[in-house]
Amino acid sequence: MAARSKMPDARPLVSYRDELRTALSAEGYAPGTVAKYAGLLAQLSGWLAVEGLAPPELTEEMMARFVDARPALGYRTVVTVAGLSPLTRFLRDAGLLTRTAASRVGDPQAAVLAAFDGYLRRERRLAPLTVQTTVGVVRRFLIWLAAHDGEHLSRLSAPKVQAYVLSEADRLSVGATRTVLSSLRVFLRYLLAAGVLPADLAVTVPSVAGARFAGLPRCVDAATVQALLAAAATGTAARRDVAILTLQVRLGLRAVEIAALRLDDIAWRSGELTVHGKGGRIERLPLPGDVGESLVDYLRHERSRTASERAVFLRALAPPGPMARNAVVMVSRTASRRAGLPIVGGHRLRHTAATNLLRAGASLREVGQVLRHTSDTTTAVYAKVDRAALDLVVRGWPEGSR
Repeated sequence: MAARSKMPDARPLVSYRDELRTALSAEGYAPGTVAKYAGLLAQLSGWLAVEGLAPPELTEEMMARFVDARPALGYRTVVTVAGLSPLTRFLRDAGLLTRTAASRVGDPQAAVLAAFDGYLRRERRLAPLTVQTTVGVVRRFLIWLAAHDGEHLSRLSAPKVQAYVLSEADRLSVGATRTVLSSLRVFLRYLLAAGVLPADLAVTVPSVAGARFAGLPRCVDAATVQALLAAAATGTAARRDVAILTLQVRLGLRAVEIAALRLDDIAWRSGELTVHGKGGRIERLPLPGDVGESLVDYLRHERSRTASERAVFLRALAPPGPMARNAVVMVSRTASRRAGLPIVGGHRLRHTAATNLLRAGASLREVGQVLRHTSDTTTAVYAKVDRAALDLVVRGWPEGSR
């Protein structure tokens, strides 16, 4: 909905219900959902009247106060600030919602993160997902820093950085800790270049111990895969989620690659799938029959035919639009919980695809091609689970040995 140019008047918010209904219906929300938000708008209008406030005084902070006050007003339905986002967006677009005083002044932490985000995108030219991950790590670091004596960035010290690293290493895996360390180094070098720090504290960030290929690739067995598919088939977007899981199990596609799939990427006549991979690489994969069947089932019977989006996988709830990478991540996790299984993430399904290829007789080079590895070293980890090849080099146990 386009923002209106006129200033908001002093009408009670309840008088905007018809405009809200029109806006949400145009975004694709179901009639029941539209009615729910119209009711919440009336409740918000009544709360403002009780508080003696006029609509032009409404702020984001007051929306949070309204959520907290609802139980005392006798409303039993649980509502969160995040759940009010369609209503909040309408009020903001209509010019009826202003920022809080703190937001208008400017949050120093937000300013630092915004500048760092711009640096990663413009100067470093990093991929959007890498930027999101790096900024997320730095955001957690700044929150931790503010909670520990409220130390200012200009007074940041090596002991403080190392204390944070140790606190994160205690709760994270080796791989996740490496992500934290690399993100911190980039941020500290940025602070030096920006003149915030007088010295390069990136050199004080410790390394994490642990060999890269020390463990075995963790895959799941056929029974677990079937349980995941069966659980996904009972969800709201059953056909979509089954197609996503099939892509992960059969071709080892990453969540970001699945989210990036477009209708034009599926070449039905030649039986190929164009994958937009890491580092901007574009590669073609053969489209197995069962993967094609799951995609056809979703596209014919579940995906909205009126959607103008060219993305293959769309959100199940309004407003319509392509699935985000994190939404794809949650498909296997949600199916795991529904099936009563330990959480099975996308990486385990990717390992499962590689292991199944080896068991079917594929070579390590062929596995690397399907998984789109840039180095044979990355694929070499699967040699540990290639039982057929390992049996050829294992020496027999000497007879009579104890």
